[in-house]
Amino acid sequence: MRKKIYYIILLIVIYSFNSHALESHPTGARSLALSNAFVSVSDTWSTFHNQAGLALIEQFTAAVFYESEFTIDELSLTAGSLILPVNAGTFGLCFSQFGQGSFKENKIGLAFAKPLSEKIYAGIQIDYFSQRFPENSGTFAFATFEAGIIYSPNKKLFLGVHIFNPISGGIETLEGKQKMPVIFRLGGHYEFDEMILISVEIQKDPENPFLIKTGIEFSPVQNFVLRFGVSGKPVNYTAGLGYRFGKVTTDIGFSYHGNLGLTPAISIQFYL
Repeated sequence: MRKKIYYIILLIVIYSFNSHALESHPTGARSLALSNAFVSVSDTWSTFHNQAGLALIEQFTAAVFYESEFTIDELSLTAGSLILPVNAGTFGLCFSQFGQGSFKENKIGLAFAKPLSEKIYAGIQIDYFSQRFPENSGTFAFATFEAGIIYSPNKKLFLGVHIFNPISGGIETLEGKQKMPVIFRLGGHYEFDEMILISVEIQKDPENPFLIKTGIEFSPVQNFVLRFGVSGKPVNYTAGLGYRFGKVTTDIGFSYHGNLGLTPAISIQFYL
């Protein structure tokens, strides 16, 4: 009973820091370590950040992800992503689940991306969201979409723009419509060489001020990467590392919130 009361109080506290209870959670331990300044980066987890990045992937990839928000099991986030390049473009399939037991938020997405030219890449994704709270016997759901573009004037500079839920969709509950935010992301990253990557992003939704996110990725030795990031307000610090052996990459990321504590995450990517 005490655990249930604590869980409910924790949910209230966490959502008091967000104007929207329902959200699309970013995934990937690499992106977490870079404070999710990831809108211009091409990665297996582009299905959760900017689908245009899928157009730069040339091989079949699969990935799994786990995050324990503030080290609370009931607030865990699990996700998966599959990328399939074909002649017409690149398909992506993703899913995520936030929460456990009687509280769950689920997302399923189907994406398609392709190059529009040698320097411009575009992608779109159809999403299906569902949510279940302890006080409700049924599940509430709705569909929306997201889309993005990446522009690369050269092999080192990448600029990205992404919009999520432009139709301002949401879930119709017994208490009324629970809106999911319309989120706009704009940013870029520069690869100085094979050792250093610096990324910057600005995120905005109608009910919150601009969120600035920055990250740096440094590879001191082959196949090993260190990452750091800062975002705010409130200020959020991130860090992590990655290692690639053969066709498998493992990433570990950590995020620290001054009010709520530490969030660890791990993801594994398979390149087939």
